[in-house]
Amino acid sequence: MTMARRTKQAATGALFGLALGDALGFPTEFNDVPQILAKCGPWRSMELPVRRGTAYVTDDTQMTLAFARGIRTAMDRGVLAPPRLVRPLREEYVDWYHSPENNRAPGRTCMVACRLLDTDRLWQDASQIHSKGCGANMRVAPIGLVPGLSDEQRAGAAQLQSALTHGHPTALAASDLTARAVYLLAQGADPAGLVGRLRSYAYENRDRYHEHWLGDLWTRSQDPSALHFVRRGWDECLAVLERLDAVQRTADPELDPCEYTGDGWIAEEALATALLCFLLFPDEPLTALRRAACTRGDSDSIAALTGAFAGAHLGADAWPAEWTDRVEYHGELLTLGALWDA
Repeated sequence: MTMARRTKQAATGALFGLALGDALGFPTEFNDVPQILAKCGPWRSMELPVRRGTAYVTDDTQMTLAFARGIRTAMDRGVLAPPRLVRPLREEYVDWYHSPENNRAPGRTCMVACRLLDTDRLWQDASQIHSKGCGANMRVAPIGLVPGLSDEQRAGAAQLQSALTHGHPTALAASDLTARAVYLLAQGADPAGLVGRLRSYAYENRDRYHEHWLGDLWTRSQDPSALHFVRRGWDECLAVLERLDAVQRTADPELDPCEYTGDGWIAEEALATALLCFLLFPDEPLTALRRAACTRGDSDSIAALTGAFAGAHLGADAWPAEWTDRVEYHGELLTLGALWDA
């Protein structure tokens, strides 16, 4: 780990950024921009919504923490590998499914898959193979923050955690790319070159099916081969990254970012629109969060991902204490961030 990363506390910054974006976008999800402006006032001055002293989050943060706990348990037992990760991750997802706190309008795919994971069937048979909702890449950031992993471990774990619920190849690829973006920014990558690096990564991995991590998941699809399956996902992600690359320097920050890269309900659009919000304001993290929360699409997920990118880039100091002190799950976010910043 680089000294710069330790100094800026990238893990703490990314985890708090994700939770703050989630909390900011919680009340604006399912609203269009005029409705949000009528409710919240000018988007550049949106305040963190606080009730009874707490800024509440959605299932986005809850499932991010479930994934983070699963990683921690797996790595406490040894080197991160598929069998070691699947068991605690499956348990964490099922625990979330049964939790009384799971009352924040969770996605249907996650609920169906977690109900099936709470049986003795193979996880590949629980996976929703045709779903590419953003519910997998909204929670993947932790694997981009864990120090000491190989590229293969990071990519494999990112895709595996997606596959337990969202088995569509585009959900796998988008989760991999989201984790890669968080990792690169935490390591000090220049935001100006980020989209180009992600496009290169997608091309390099377009023909790679992580069988060690995914097993025979692809056979549940209608694809004729694992190669056909995986290419389908990477190609959809490449298409939206090309759209993002074409507009990232010319997009009007006053226009809803969803106009450029999509509404974010599906995996590849959530990645691209969150990246656009971050890249519009790479050194103004609160402005980036506010822009992401004031969108017509899946505002909490777009803002959560935007916060993860901004926090990985700028570190813990990106966020004011009066916000971080109030966000729900503050203690656990702090503990996990400190673990991976150490």
